[in-house]
Amino acid sequence: MEDKRNIQIIEWEHLDKKKFYVFGVAMTMMIRVSVYPFTLIRTRLQVQKGKSLYHGTFDAFIKILRADGVTGLYRGFLVNTFTLISGQCYVTTYELTRKFVADYSQSNTVKSLVAGGSASLVAQSITVPIDVVSQHLMMQRKGERMGRFQVQGNPEGQGVVAFGQTKDIIKQILRADGLRGFYRGYVASLLTYIPNSAVWWPFYHFYAEQLSHLCPKECPHIVFQAISGPLAAATASILTNPMDVIRTRVQVEGKNSIILTFRQLMAEEGPWGLMKGLSARIISATPSTIVIVVGYESLKKLSLRPELVDSRHCYQRFTDCYKRFYQLQPEMTQRIYDKFMTQLQTSVREEISDIKAEGNLEAVLNALDTIVEEGKDRKEPAWRPSGIPEKDLRSTLVPYFLQQRDALQRCVQKQEAENRQLADAVLAGRRQVEELQLQGQAQWQAWQALHRGQKELVAVLRESE
Repeated sequence: MEDKRNIQIIEWEHLDKKKFYVFGVAMTMMIRVSVYPFTLIRTRLQVQKGKSLYHGTFDAFIKILRADGVTGLYRGFLVNTFTLISGQCYVTTYELTRKFVADYSQSNTVKSLVAGGSASLVAQSITVPIDVVSQHLMMQRKGERMGRFQVQGNPEGQGVVAFGQTKDIIKQILRADGLRGFYRGYVASLLTYIPNSAVWWPFYHFYAEQLSHLCPKECPHIVFQAISGPLAAATASILTNPMDVIRTRVQVEGKNSIILTFRQLMAEEGPWGLMKGLSARIISATPSTIVIVVGYESLKKLSLRPELVDSRHCYQRFTDCYKRFYQLQPEMTQRIYDKFMTQLQTSVREEISDIKAEGNLEAVLNALDTIVEEGKDRKEPAWRPSGIPEKDLRSTLVPYFLQQRDALQRCVQKQEAENRQLADAVLAGRRQVEELQLQGQAQWQAWQALHRGQKELVAVLRESE
């Protein structure tokens, strides 16, 4: 992909987790409200025998709207909102897995594939019991039922779905299947959603790369992101829809075998039965995919830690200085930039700590205030980048080097003064040693003269005797 097509990926460690989860729940809730009617239609189309009730997505939409009103399109919605928990578990697992895989591979496709599959495994373990209950609520129709269970006390199926009906469905599942009934179709769900999530990411990157070559250079990133996302979702839906049909029937009709359910479906409706509800599934996946691709990245931008908000623009300026290298090694450039920023932040923190330790922070701040006050009277414009990296680099580094040169010169002068003092002390010591040596020689000569005088006196006394 071209230089301008490379998008800086916001990783888990860059996020303010509090903002990320708050905004994430709100975004997920909006997605569920918009696509839930098509999820309900898809489920009913997949469960019905042949075309006994509905002839397609639009026909099902009209008939449900006429029979049950708008609330009929949201049967089981209150229960389904509990999947918000699994949604947050999904994104958390996805981001953490990407971070873990990054230690072994820098390929974005590999990281996304492994992270997508792992996130689906965690999410489905939470979602399946909620799906089982909500799907049985989806099957409640006016005057009749489509699934195994009928809500008691509301034989006509009218009114807004409430938690009383949810409680009734839960009791019936417990009586019929026990606790295992809430995980009916769990294996089928894993076989549906893990491949769906794992396949979506490689196709998304493939379509995004192809569109980047086809679109004009002036085309913003968000356009081919919004197009490649639904295309990848449609591709993944086509590949995984057969297992999704089997999963829905296993959960709603109480089947115990994926293989027997597949054989029964093939015998009753043929190969086309595996594609039931595909259009509704694609329609429901399209807005959610657009929001995931566009909204999720926007969500992560909104959730950036405050100190990193402006760093994305710094990265763009950084890559502009090294365009050729960035085109050849974008991932290496990203790692170099991250390492540089980490060391820079560490250096700044250490300098601030040193200032605090020295206790002259107030003086430094006062000096900054003085600079600000002096700058108010200046009429010449402040420094601005010239657009030539080499010139800007020199204008930035030369004052720093001059300051360092002055500091080194002061250190040298101080050391030279100390050396001169030490040399004077050494010379004075030498003079004292020389004086002591002269005094010693004089005393030695005086002692020798005295000794000779004593010898002569002794000789004279002996001669007189």
